Amino acid sequence: MNTLRPGPEETRSAMTAAVPIHDHITDALKDPAFVRLSGSVVLARFETMKVYAALGAVRTLLESGRVVPGQTLVDSSSGIYALALAMACHRYGLRCHIVASTTVDATMRAQLEVLGATVDQMPPSQSLLLDQERRVRHVRALLEARPDFHWMRQYHDGVHYAGYREFADLAAAALPPGPLTVVGAVGTGSSTGGLTEALRGTGRRVRLVGVQPFGSVTFGSEGFNDPEAIIAGIGSSIPFGNVRHELYDTLHWLDFRHAMAGAVELLRRHAVFAGLSTGAAHLVARWEAGNESGRGGGRTAGSAAGRSAGQDAGTGTTYLVLGADTGHRYTERVFARHAEAQDPGGLRPERIGSLGELRPPWAVMEWAGRAAPPGARVEEPGGRAGSPGVRVQAVVGAPGRPSGGTDSAVPAGHGRADGSL
Repeated sequence: MNTLRPGPEETRSAMTAAVPIHDHITDALKDPAFVRLSGSVVLARFETMKVYAALGAVRTLLESGRVVPGQTLVDSSSGIYALALAMACHRYGLRCHIVASTTVDATMRAQLEVLGATVDQMPPSQSLLLDQERRVRHVRALLEARPDFHWMRQYHDGVHYAGYREFADLAAAALPPGPLTVVGAVGTGSSTGGLTEALRGTGRRVRLVGVQPFGSVTFGSEGFNDPEAIIAGIGSSIPFGNVRHELYDTLHWLDFRHAMAGAVELLRRHAVFAGLSTGAAHLVARWEAGNESGRGGGRTAGSAAGRSAGQDAGTGTTYLVLGADTGHRYTERVFARHAEAQDPGGLRPERIGSLGELRPPWAVMEWAGRAAPPGARVEEPGGRAGSPGVRVQAVVGAPGRPSGGTDSAVPAGHGRADGSL
């Protein structure tokens, strides 16, 4: 039997049909490129992953009537989320007001302003903790003067989980079936949490590995300070309501030097130019994949816990590394210093059993769905400390009003890691 092959015209027609023409740039930016780094490790490489959070949140708010076309959305940001929110507002006919960190550079500010966002930038500061505190105070003052503004509250409003369900569908279609380990920087909690919840909801066994810097309150390392640099987007100086600690199976804490080693190797070995949070996640996934035997196999939605450490995770596990953004803002601090980068092959974490054993420069602990440590607990509206997920649902505002008026102020004495993207 002769098998007919498509001719050149048919092939071109099929290829054209498979390539979409987008109605807005956000549709092109939000989807990742999946890149195989090794046999079992795949990188989801984004230009900016925050587009998923912003698009999903804005679309959900409009559909629910919590915001209306033409309304102004406001939030605090150090750049990445600000740009994503400005693009989402541009797409959906909303106004955008950004309270910008002192770290927002001229390039980012120019993009925001051309997109139509108004920008209030904080004065120079040697302390990112102080910078973050100033931004929260400034947002509160804006809401007092303009109650028609809607505070997006990227750190606390669970609406930012919504967009990652679409990413979960893409990942499920792209990756082979079987056990999956998601490795990503924790940050606000929305990307790792939203992706993992959606994947577990399909019945897939998913293990979640979170990455944190030393100095972050989120998973109890606020007693440490990394003197060289702060890895933006991994940790936080304040408790984040969107971090659902019970979702995480394993935690890694890394210092700047280790994240730098991962980022430089990612470019040198795989030609992937990505930020420090991606470099840290790459280093962790590299180690995790090489030590697959002897760890839990992850959880599905509704399961009480993953299998305990010491059990074989089985074969065929895929490791998905979340590459949140490109490396452009780290050019001088990281990539220009590539000769200083350590060889990842010689780096190993110290395995610990409790937060009391935590020490730099790299530690790993089986978190196993524990609750938030004391310093990361968020107060519910009634003043009772509780699950971040519960509080997120309790403070949803009415349409046309700022939601989340009970956001915590920055507590004194917390760590130095700025999680505001």
